Amino acid sequence: MTAAGLFLIAFLASPDSFAWLFSPMTRNGAPAIYTQTPLWSLTLSHLALVAMAVTASTLVALVLAILVTRPSGREFLPLARTITSVGQTFPPVAVLALAVPVMGFGAGPTLVALFLYGLLPVFENTLAGLTNQPARIREAARGMGLTPAQRLWQVDLPLALPVILTGMRLTAVISLGTGTIGSTVAARTLGEVIIAGLLSSNTAFVLQGGMVVGIIAVMIHEGFQALARLAARRTG
Repeated sequence: MTAAGLFLIAFLASPDSFAWLFSPMTRNGAPAIYTQTPLWSLTLSHLALVAMAVTASTLVALVLAILVTRPSGREFLPLARTITSVGQTFPPVAVLALAVPVMGFGAGPTLVALFLYGLLPVFENTLAGLTNQPARIREAARGMGLTPAQRLWQVDLPLALPVILTGMRLTAVISLGTGTIGSTVAARTLGEVIIAGLLSSNTAFVLQGGMVVGIIAVMIHEGFQALARLAARRTG
C-alpha cells in the first residue's frame, strides 16, 4: 500500500512525467495525460465530496441505529430499515436524475445520491454491533449501576466500534467509486477524466481516472481495516 500511495502522490504531483507510461494506450496523436483540469485538483474535489457524504451518512445512520435499539424506539426499526434502504433501492443515476431538476447541476445532486447510497452499510453494522453485545457485559454494566446513557457511551458504542468502522469502510469505498458519476451532472470528480476518455476513445484517460480512484479505494480500505483492528484490540 505504501508503494501505491507514493506512486499516486508522484503521479498527481507531476502527471507529465508519466506520459511515457500511458502513450502506448493512445492513438492518432491523442494526448497521453489529461490536462484540461489538474488531476490533483479533481482528486481533492472528489475526496472532499466523498468525505462530506460519508460523514453525513454515518451521523444519520448512527443516530437511527441508536434510536431503534433503545426500548422506546424499537417499534420504529422497520421504518428505519426502509429509510436506509432507499439509497440501495434507487440507483445513484436515478437519484441524480430526480435531484438535478430540484437542485440544479453541480455537487448537490451527487452529495444526495452518495448520502442515500451510504446509509445502509453503516446502519446495519451499527445495529449489529449494538444488539449483539454479550449478556455478561450487559449484566456487568447493570451491576456497576450505569444509566442507559452511560452504558451507551462507555460500553455499547466502544464495543461496537470495530463493526461500525467496517460499515464506514464499505460506505467510503462504495461512495468513492460511485462518486465518479457526479461528473455527468457537472460535479468536479475524477469521473471527468473517465468520461473525457470515453468520449474521445482515449484509453489513457480512462485508465488514469480509474487508477487514481482504485489506488485511493485500496488505501481507504486498508486504513479503515487498521482502525478496526486497533479498536478491537483496545476493547479486547
